[in-house]
Amino acid sequence: MIKKYLYIILFIVAIVGLSFVQYQYFRIGLNLAGVQFNQNMGEAVKDIKGELSPRNELTFLVGSVITKDDSRFNLSQDSVQDAAIYFLDEFLKEKLLQHGIKTAYSFRLFGNGSIDLLGSRKVYKQDENVLQYPVVLDGYLPVLLNDKIILELQFENVNRYFLSQLNGLTIPSIIFLIIIIVVIIWVYRSFYLQKNLITDTNEFINNLTHELKTPVFSIGLATKILKEKDHDDERELVVMIRKQVDRLKGQIEKVLELGIIEGKKGFIERKEIDLLPYISALVTNFDQLSKIDKFSFNSELIGTSYRVLGDVYHIENAINSLLENARKYSKENGTIHFLAKIEAKYLVIEVSDNGIGIAPHDIKRIFEKYYRVSHGDLHNVKGYGLGLNYVKRIVHLHKGKVEVKSVLNVGSTFIIKIPLVKDV
Repeated sequence: MIKKYLYIILFIVAIVGLSFVQYQYFRIGLNLAGVQFNQNMGEAVKDIKGELSPRNELTFLVGSVITKDDSRFNLSQDSVQDAAIYFLDEFLKEKLLQHGIKTAYSFRLFGNGSIDLLGSRKVYKQDENVLQYPVVLDGYLPVLLNDKIILELQFENVNRYFLSQLNGLTIPSIIFLIIIIVVIIWVYRSFYLQKNLITDTNEFINNLTHELKTPVFSIGLATKILKEKDHDDERELVVMIRKQVDRLKGQIEKVLELGIIEGKKGFIERKEIDLLPYISALVTNFDQLSKIDKFSFNSELIGTSYRVLGDVYHIENAINSLLENARKYSKENGTIHFLAKIEAKYLVIEVSDNGIGIAPHDIKRIFEKYYRVSHGDLHNVKGYGLGLNYVKRIVHLHKGKVEVKSVLNVGSTFIIKIPLVKDV
């Protein structure tokens, strides 16, 4: 639980930190946009001042308004003023666009004493959100009025304009930040779903083993009674049953360790051993079982020593799982072949059968937990899809390899390779 809250805190800190970094980049972007705006305005002001200096059609029209001389126009003073405002506004708009400025603005033309001579219909109020760029005119208009004339350009909420200029930076940043948050939440949620699945798996294993204990105890009790009453010709059979019951007890206890396989490597105890006597005993027991169940079994143990660094119990279980699989999936009166040999740096164990085989698309998944191959109308094979997953994990924890070769309706061969002790 502490780890859970620690991960949440780290996640929040990381998101806040990333947001702060993005905010700093955003501020830098705004500052750069402001610098660029001022540079563009400087060039625009210079251009505007240059074109309003000589006498031309625009300055003549503006001059007629500010001097209130409409004698050369067959229009009222108000109409001449409207025309001057319109043409001056169009002129300013064109010059600003030429220098990359596309935001809203207003203008006013005034002389000494800040007396307005001409201006936009809407003039912004003087406050901190309004940027002002005064242009001191020279040439025709100041001479005509015999006074200093200033053209003031005003921009309101220029930060909004800067934001629009930074959309190519801010919008992708926000989108990527949202994607990161969503992905992290999804990974976090998946992690805890997986953790819950592991918990459910462990509960399933615990329930399974406890359910198996009762029938095994009953079988053990029955064999004890049989041993007390058995005849000489039945003694061997009773001994075999007892041996297998004891083995099954051990497997039931040990299967609980499947619950700690997930994410842990310490559940096996590896030590230097010679596997040959253990494999030999295992093969002998399986050979006895083949005679009772009437299937063909032959084995080859090549070599005088199989020294590995391993856990005997789990290696035996892995080999037993392969033999049991071969028995379950073999055809009636089928043949199973067991081979153990030294090959290069490995102890190689092969279990072959002439059973139903495995389809190519299933071979890729047979080692997945709970995955079971579909066999159509074959209903007599029971299991939980844990055996081969267990085999793969045990072999990998011994730094070995697992391979499978199979042809559908012909048979399968499973190969285990465990490094010899000198190469571990």
